[in-house]
Amino acid sequence: MKNFKNHSNKTSNFNMYIVSTTLLILTVACSSGTKENKTAEELKKHPKPVVAVSRTIEMHLIRESMADKEILFNSFAHKSQQQRFRPDKPVIVNTENYQHYTENGIKSVLQDPVSTFSIDVDTGSYSNIRRMINQGMLPPSDAIRIEEFINYFDYDYPQQSENGSGTDAPFSINAAIATSPWAEQRHIMRIALKGFTPDVSQITGRNLVFLLDVSGSMNQPNKLPLLTRSLELLTGQLSEQDSVSIVVYAGASGVVLEPTQGNNKARIKQALSSLSAGGSTNGQAGIELAYSMAEQAFIKGGVNRVILATDGDFNVGVINHQRLIELIKHKRQKGIALTTLGFGQGNYNDHLMEQLADAGNGNYAYIDNIHEARKVLVDEMNATLLTIAKDVKIQVEFNLDLVAEYRLLGYENRALKREDFNNDKVDAGEIGAGHTVTALYELILKTSNNTYLEPLRYQQVQIKNDPNLQINQFSDELALVKLRYKPVNSEKSQLITQAVMANQITEFKQQSDDFRFATSVVGFAHLLKQSHFWQDMSYQQIIELAQGAKGKDEFGYRAEFINLVRSSASLQVSISNQPDENLQLVELNLQGFAGNIKVKPTLLNVH
Repeated sequence: MKNFKNHSNKTSNFNMYIVSTTLLILTVACSSGTKENKTAEELKKHPKPVVAVSRTIEMHLIRESMADKEILFNSFAHKSQQQRFRPDKPVIVNTENYQHYTENGIKSVLQDPVSTFSIDVDTGSYSNIRRMINQGMLPPSDAIRIEEFINYFDYDYPQQSENGSGTDAPFSINAAIATSPWAEQRHIMRIALKGFTPDVSQITGRNLVFLLDVSGSMNQPNKLPLLTRSLELLTGQLSEQDSVSIVVYAGASGVVLEPTQGNNKARIKQALSSLSAGGSTNGQAGIELAYSMAEQAFIKGGVNRVILATDGDFNVGVINHQRLIELIKHKRQKGIALTTLGFGQGNYNDHLMEQLADAGNGNYAYIDNIHEARKVLVDEMNATLLTIAKDVKIQVEFNLDLVAEYRLLGYENRALKREDFNNDKVDAGEIGAGHTVTALYELILKTSNNTYLEPLRYQQVQIKNDPNLQINQFSDELALVKLRYKPVNSEKSQLITQAVMANQITEFKQQSDDFRFATSVVGFAHLLKQSHFWQDMSYQQIIELAQGAKGKDEFGYRAEFINLVRSSASLQVSISNQPDENLQLVELNLQGFAGNIKVKPTLLNVH
């Protein structure tokens, strides 16, 4: 800072001396000349007295003029320094909470031939990431869950397969495999489920409890106001068979609306519109009261569900989240499920919202705008509210003769142990009416020269000499897919199986739009996560792939996805091309007094 000031002062003294001397000469010249508004005759009649200026006074005037100019110069220089070295804006603390999961790695079929996981129908990660990108920010890696990106979109899978599982199955397995668009001699295998859509007229009713966070943290336009408008959309879909209660919580909790018939829309909307935000957040007190209201209006054989809408910032009361989760698990045994709807930013607790929904046999969505509210609560209302199967698990066994390595893309927080698959006491995910669930694997076949893992020296010899492994009656099968689920009113699981045949392999371009689009979504998630897998991808490749596979896009979600990829590419370029501020020049313009002075500043720490 001293170097900068010394340099500026030297420049100031020199330039001020020249400027002041010039101004003094001009002043004397002007004062001795004639004025433009007077004639020569008037000057003759009234001659101007001559003023003698001593050398001492003249030097005093020069010094005074130079001092004035230096003050003016310093004021401009100080202003310019403030613009160049402007103190940082007050830091807004971001306390958003995302759970870290280690990305699934490569598995050797020789050592680990079985992959087991629970299904997931949550979509909150994708819409939350969309909010960030639309605000001009690239998301943190932990906020990206690949499976929620894939399952955000609807796919046109058949509801019943030809595997002989019977028409009573609530869904079917749909498997496909193709060459990878990202890497030579690798493949992408898709496992897909499509839930059936029951006759809604046969449902005996919906008992819904809106549990709403009205604490001070919800006092933002994208929180409580968006929340109330979203639930008004849901209210518009209800009938006289349905029941709605409203419970709110802040520092304390209370009932805003006793159980009310769904066709009494005016009363429900009036209760919603009367809400205002303020106070701290006692989440557990509100949840306990909401379940009490749900039990009071319980509909046997119908949909009984608490809908929790919040930013997840529980800051008073019982903050032990594990106790809260145990409470919700206990309540689900009574047939009351829990859906969580997330709102807002800055203090958003994504991890807690997902945990609560999982514990409550429900689903989790993030509402970033009114269009997402319509998607979740209107267009997909039955999928959101009506469960058709619970504890749905998938297990894939790979054929060692054909498959060398595999990697499950996503589902890190849904991984199960191999023995959990047949254990009906182990909890897993639920699937709603008409829901689609998609899982993708990256496969490396035995014939590939592009493997991730080096072959083991001694196990190769052991396999070669083992006579029991020489003949494989399933030599034409790549994998066996097994699925377990429980009917809604049963605690005993059912099993569905389907083999994936080697002759199902196709070129990637020959696969369906759904297959190719889902692959583009996976690629985008990998790029955002900066995954060390699939390093050869680019945003432009994903854009071209998604454009070619957009297919039927009734609501424009796929077109929106393509625009998100474009925006992310631009944000990435912007970050990569940020200039080095230390090399910028400072221009001090003194409105013509000293011209432009260019200096190379020293980086300062402003206190």
